[in-house]
Amino acid sequence: MKLKLTISFLLILITSLSFSQDVKDLYYDMEVGVIENLNDTIPQDIQLTNEAGELIFLKDQIDKPTAIVFVYFRCPGICSPLMDGLADVIQKSDLEIAKDYQVITISFDPKETYDLAVKKKNNYKSLIKGKNTQEGWKFYTGDSLNIAKATKALGFRYKKVGNEYTHAATVIVTSPDGKITRYLNGTYFLPFEFKLAIMEASKGQAGPTINKILQYCYSYDPVGQAYVLNITKITGAIILIMGLIVFLLLVFVKTKRKQQ
Repeated sequence: MKLKLTISFLLILITSLSFSQDVKDLYYDMEVGVIENLNDTIPQDIQLTNEAGELIFLKDQIDKPTAIVFVYFRCPGICSPLMDGLADVIQKSDLEIAKDYQVITISFDPKETYDLAVKKKNNYKSLIKGKNTQEGWKFYTGDSLNIAKATKALGFRYKKVGNEYTHAATVIVTSPDGKITRYLNGTYFLPFEFKLAIMEASKGQAGPTINKILQYCYSYDPVGQAYVLNITKITGAIILIMGLIVFLLLVFVKTKRKQQ
C-alpha cells in the first residue's frame, strides 16, 4: 500500500511540475501582452518627464492607490478606446480621483514629448465633469531606457511594427507604496470592478486575473492566425486534478482503516 501511495504521489508531482513549467513557458514567451508581476514593487530608478517638462522618479509620484496605463498618444488603434473607457469609469466611480486614488498615463513611444502629453490630458479633462483630473490624472513621457525599465517592471510587452506599435490594453493598479496588486485588462471597466481594485490596492492586497487561465487553455495557431482551444493541455490539467483526488482518497481510506 505504501509503495502504491509513493508511486501515485511521484506521478502527480512530475505531472504538476510539467504543468507548471508549461504555464511558465507560455506566459513568459509572450512577445506582446501582459505579464502579471503581482506583488513586485516599482523600482526606484525609473525616471520620466512630467507635464511641466521636469524629470521625476515614477516611484516618488505614487503615494496613494494608483492606476497606471501604458499608451502612445498618436495611437490610431486601441489606445483611444482604453483611455475613453478609463475616463468613463472615472466619471461614474463614487471614489474621488486625487483623493482616494490617482491615474498615471505613460507614453511608451520615446519620440513623444511632454507637450503632446499636455494636449492629450486637456482632451480628457474636458470629458470628465466634477472630478479633479488636473491633480489626479497625470501624463508622463520618457526616453527609451526608462520606458524599457517601466514596461519590464510592470509586465507590459509591446512590439513596434513599422511606425506603429502592437500592444495590449490594460490598467495596472498599485498600492500606495508602489506594489503591483491588480491588472484590469480590456477597454471597458465596471465601476464596481474598478472600485474593488482600488480598495484592495489601498490595503496592499494582490490578486491575479483570469487571463492566466485563458493563456494556458488557448494556443496561437500560426496557420489560422487565431487562438484555439488547446485540448492537450486541458486534458493534462484534468488528469492532474483527478490524480490528486485519487491520491487524497487513498490517503483517507488508509487513515480510516488504521483507525478502525
